[in-house]
Amino acid sequence: MRRLAGQLKAGKLVVKLYLRHPLHAKLYLLYRGDPINPIIGFLGSSNLTLSGLSSQGELNLDVLDHDAANKLVRWFEERWKDHWCVDITEELIQVIGESWAREEVLPPYQIYVKMAYHLAQEARAGLSEFRIPAEFGRRLFAYQVAAVKIAAHHLNKRGGVLIGDVVGLGKTLMATALAKIFQDDSFTETLILCPKNLVKMWEEYVAQYRLLAKVVSITQAGRELPELRRYRVVLIDESQNLRNREGKRYRAIQEYIQENESKCILLSATPYNKTYLDLSSQLRLFIPEDEELGIRPEKLIRELGETEFIRRHQCPVRSLAAFEKSTNADDWRELMRLYMVRRTRSFIQENYAATDPATGRRFLTFENGERSYFPERIPRTVKFRIDERDPGDQYARLYAPDVVAAINGLNLPRYGLGNYVAATPHKAPTPAEAKQLQDLSRAGKRLMGFCRTNLFKRLESSGEAFQQSIERHILRNDIFLHAIGNGLPLPLGTQDSGLLDAGNYDEDVDDEAAGAELFENDNGEKNGPPRRTVKLRNAADFKRRAAEVYAAYSTQFKSRFKWLRPDLFVKSLATDLGADAASLLRVLDRCGDWEPKNDAKLDALHKLLTKDHPTEKIIVFTQFADTVRYLAKQLRDRGVQRMAGVTGDDEDPTGYAWRFSPLSNNKREQVAADAELRVLLATDVLSEGQNLQDSAIIVNFDLPWAIIRLVQRAGRVDRIGQKSERILCYSFLPADGVENLIRLRARVRQRLHENAEVVGTDEAFFEDECERQKLLDLYNEKAGILDGDAETEVDLASYAYQIWKNAIDRFPEWQKTIPALPPVVFSTRAHAATEKKPHGALVYMRTAQGNDALAWVDKDGNNVTESQFEILRAAECGPETTALPRQASHHELVRKAVDFIVAEEKSVGGQLGRPSGARFRTYERLKRYADLVKGTLFDTAQLAKAIEEIYRFPLRQSATDTLNRQLRAGITDEKLAELVMALRDEDRLCLVEEDGQSSEPQIICSLGLSPGELPKS
Repeated sequence: MRRLAGQLKAGKLVVKLYLRHPLHAKLYLLYRGDPINPIIGFLGSSNLTLSGLSSQGELNLDVLDHDAANKLVRWFEERWKDHWCVDITEELIQVIGESWAREEVLPPYQIYVKMAYHLAQEARAGLSEFRIPAEFGRRLFAYQVAAVKIAAHHLNKRGGVLIGDVVGLGKTLMATALAKIFQDDSFTETLILCPKNLVKMWEEYVAQYRLLAKVVSITQAGRELPELRRYRVVLIDESQNLRNREGKRYRAIQEYIQENESKCILLSATPYNKTYLDLSSQLRLFIPEDEELGIRPEKLIRELGETEFIRRHQCPVRSLAAFEKSTNADDWRELMRLYMVRRTRSFIQENYAATDPATGRRFLTFENGERSYFPERIPRTVKFRIDERDPGDQYARLYAPDVVAAINGLNLPRYGLGNYVAATPHKAPTPAEAKQLQDLSRAGKRLMGFCRTNLFKRLESSGEAFQQSIERHILRNDIFLHAIGNGLPLPLGTQDSGLLDAGNYDEDVDDEAAGAELFENDNGEKNGPPRRTVKLRNAADFKRRAAEVYAAYSTQFKSRFKWLRPDLFVKSLATDLGADAASLLRVLDRCGDWEPKNDAKLDALHKLLTKDHPTEKIIVFTQFADTVRYLAKQLRDRGVQRMAGVTGDDEDPTGYAWRFSPLSNNKREQVAADAELRVLLATDVLSEGQNLQDSAIIVNFDLPWAIIRLVQRAGRVDRIGQKSERILCYSFLPADGVENLIRLRARVRQRLHENAEVVGTDEAFFEDECERQKLLDLYNEKAGILDGDAETEVDLASYAYQIWKNAIDRFPEWQKTIPALPPVVFSTRAHAATEKKPHGALVYMRTAQGNDALAWVDKDGNNVTESQFEILRAAECGPETTALPRQASHHELVRKAVDFIVAEEKSVGGQLGRPSGARFRTYERLKRYADLVKGTLFDTAQLAKAIEEIYRFPLRQSATDTLNRQLRAGITDEKLAELVMALRDEDRLCLVEEDGQSSEPQIICSLGLSPGELPKS
């Protein structure tokens, strides 16, 4: 191409375009210095192309006769000089000069931006399709406007979206704007489902922005939704709590959304913890498991092969059910780019925040011109002493090896009742009892792991909470023993592991008065007994109290429980119940009564509140409601004022949030000075969804077993509108270091492993070096440990769009030139290779089926990855990046990448159906046969095309009948291949539906990664 351009520029070649009428003739005139035969003409069917001149079996005639040749010359000259024959030489020079074959080397940054431009297609579509409602004025920051419009595109196109921005970026306001867009454009009304502690807050947003909406607590969903009229949009706040798809509440919400064909908006800062099934459970609320998604888990299918995948998993390959079989991050990124909008704090700071020239701090600007700076999170440690040599040290007694061994040695039969079911009871169970027994067996040891870790968590939280749990556990065991001893039905506790997860539920499920989550009646009213604080310390007291409680359970509170006859269980149930009760009673005797006046942690907290920060607002977080109640009473007794404790059992947690943080909640005029709070004690019920940024100090009185919860707590005060430059994050840890904690959790982990017990998805036992280091960094107050962004990532559409937007903000003319860059453009830049990120080429192409695909191949043409995220990150460079000379193998590498993508590309129509069906069986056998005969005379193009058509298109009914008969008759692979090719030749094989003309794959752009010299930093 460059040689052609050079010849055009030198005047050696002139190109004209004949426009008078269509001209289909092919004439070649050759002039030579031969006086006898100076002109030779070639006339025929060959086009002036490589294939036309060399390989298509064309027919041409040479014209040697002098007179005939001159007549051809005159014919040519008449058209060459015709008024409608236009010289396009200069235009062709320009086209080549702007094409991939240009002499000028294209900057690598332009290739990077072009990749981002195409990957941001959905984001760009959303930004152009939707407008922000007038009610929001300039309330939304630019990053929020972008998120709302991108989310609107997903919601409109796919019926659902998950807004997953990290804590503190304003998801509530964004979701309100999104619902309002659909209210204005499509006249929809919105049903808002949220945790009960956020109902009041959502009602405020509904009123403020004139949203046509109804707010319902998720705890009431099972009762209200079956009778509720249709709402065309359903908004679910804190949707990560809907992970248990077997629960009644989950099924009620799922059925409502699907029956009413409602669009679904999900909000969650932590859409998944350690398993991708958390994501799929949320997506299943609005996506049926077998619905065609148009994409498939490519990494998993490549590992197994499609035929083996379908045989093993029995589900459509382009369905949510198929993705649930994959544990590969790239597969889930590919899926979630269609449904999720997620940005991090660091992303917002880098791309949307301005920089204060005086301080260097980043900030956003409110509509009134006021600045909102991004504060720095400062970890601090509050150390309390544990003296193992002092027999009077309460915490030393709690952490003693015999106490830890006692908890590890518990049988926990009430949480593993399925393991005690009698194989042949004297009296067979009724159908209802059989169903309950089946549920118990299904639970297995799942609940035992939660119970065991909860006891250790409460031990770490506070001595009071731990001892209360021990007392309640003994009492519940004795209630069972009372029932067994008297032949009375057993009152079964919760079988929902979610209510044993301290991250979801802050009460002790063994408490007689555990709250609404467990014991609400059909009217949403609590019907449990009042909370008791009477301490029990000997076996006789426990037995007497057990008889009293059983009498109340079996009469006044009978509807709270499911009941089963004791003779349905083996005798070892009573033995293990008694053994656990006796072991825990010895623990109580060993530890003695908890004395608040000798509580070293409480003393340290009191000092922090009254000496270190006597006037500042402080929020103290703990995992357990019992610890909140204990701290509230003790601190109040010590004279701490303007303080309140909030748990999940409180009716109005939002009211406490407003009293503690009136400015950030716009409640300054409604909260009187004497009602305003300075200290707020709270469980994680307030670590979700509340504005608490009037404070800049948080205290972690106990340490969650997942560091991410500390990050979420910090996010409650590190929010848009925070005035302080620093967020102080205090964590209580033993003064002698964290090794005791690490050893304790290691013993717990070992016991759980030995018993095959299951724990929550976000439990961390610090068994690997990374987790241990996090705890050590927290203890040593290392900066950045609580920032939380490093382990999260932005959704692909937002990430790519921001690259594009930053580029056109800097180079406005690129808004036209980048999209106008011709196909096949390329550049090369220096790359620091690693084992997993080698030299080679990045290729972006559009397949024949119109799908965008990327590939990274190494210098030998081997595939590295097709992850769009990884490839876009590998392409990253700046405007200053120097273009290197093209690698000699660049175009060959691009060809190999294209071949790989084309080989992997399958039509969206490629559904083979059931493994027992004719189509699946025929395809499977022919693929095997084709592999067997590869490279032989039987390896024909006709066979390959037949196999491809069977994959891409449905069989004709007559072909299905014929193939079924032959397969039943035991046809050989060779005869089957002959039959299929014959059916195809007669157009009796598949229903081939081509949408227009078949298209060729198109190379959008490519970027070479060369070992050339990297720019100096």
